[in-house]
Amino acid sequence: MASDPTIPVRPPGQVRPYPKHTSEGDIPFTIPSTGDKAKTHYWLWGDLSKSSKVPLICLHGGPGVPHSYLLPISLIYEDYGIPVIMYDQVGCGASTHFKEKKHDAKFFNPELFMAELDNLKSHLGIKTFDLLGQSWGGMMAGQYAITQPEGLNKVIVADSPASMITWVKVCDKLRAGLPKDVQETLTRCEKDGTTDTKEYEDAVNVFYQRHVCRLNPFPKELNDSFSALAEDNTVYETMNGPSEFYVTGSLKTWTIEEGLRQVTQRTVPGGILVINGRYDEAQDEAVQPYFTKPSAKVKWVRFGLSGHCPQLDETEEFILALGLFLTEE
Repeated sequence: MASDPTIPVRPPGQVRPYPKHTSEGDIPFTIPSTGDKAKTHYWLWGDLSKSSKVPLICLHGGPGVPHSYLLPISLIYEDYGIPVIMYDQVGCGASTHFKEKKHDAKFFNPELFMAELDNLKSHLGIKTFDLLGQSWGGMMAGQYAITQPEGLNKVIVADSPASMITWVKVCDKLRAGLPKDVQETLTRCEKDGTTDTKEYEDAVNVFYQRHVCRLNPFPKELNDSFSALAEDNTVYETMNGPSEFYVTGSLKTWTIEEGLRQVTQRTVPGGILVINGRYDEAQDEAVQPYFTKPSAKVKWVRFGLSGHCPQLDETEEFILALGLFLTEE
């Protein structure tokens, strides 16, 4: 059962600033399916050439929601000296956009983004790495782990479903808990094809305030990501749809539940950490396959005051749990 999201307990949010990145840059990338030229923009905390610690690569969600809302995770570098890499996946943020490819599922697909990750690793000379994915990023991390890439050490799956069919089922349950007038607005706009209106956006935000981020107001990092999404929702609309719970895009039947059986202690020697929040869209039912299907060592941490973004809702607790996992032998 989903916990009552109307309980007036707010999470602490961020209690200290996170560090500024050490460097940033553009990485040339050729789209595998078309040969189009692109660039991937990345940010790095630390020095990959001097550090003896395994770097952490972070995959943002969406698809198409830029990395800004993940920035507090850079505290891992400040607290543990672990190099951290974040980047905007092609199609959003500071990386190359392809607005003309909207609704082109042959262009925007998981294979494109896994190829981009490989290209980033190659450009930065990364041989061994830990991989954190949040929301869509965790879905991608799970699918990537199934391919058994060389050098993958640990995987963190944060707030991510293993099946979009289950995700929609869970979101429908959460949606049923919204005020009646909000539900009616959502249903009417979806039926009428007016999901691009302010009326729909306002109704969606009621859901988001309960289940995406429980801080009020939303932190700047999340607002920056949402603003960038509003400027160009090409990837999000193509692969996901108009909102978190109204999934009409190419991922609507996506699943890796059975594929996760191929993730073993040999392929992910450092193990897997599964994360979700009490009020998360990614309720226990949605993330459970990451815990039960692999034969690798798996841990599961659930944050009691968080929605879909515990790195924002409960930053210190999130960093502690992540740091303990990353430094565990």
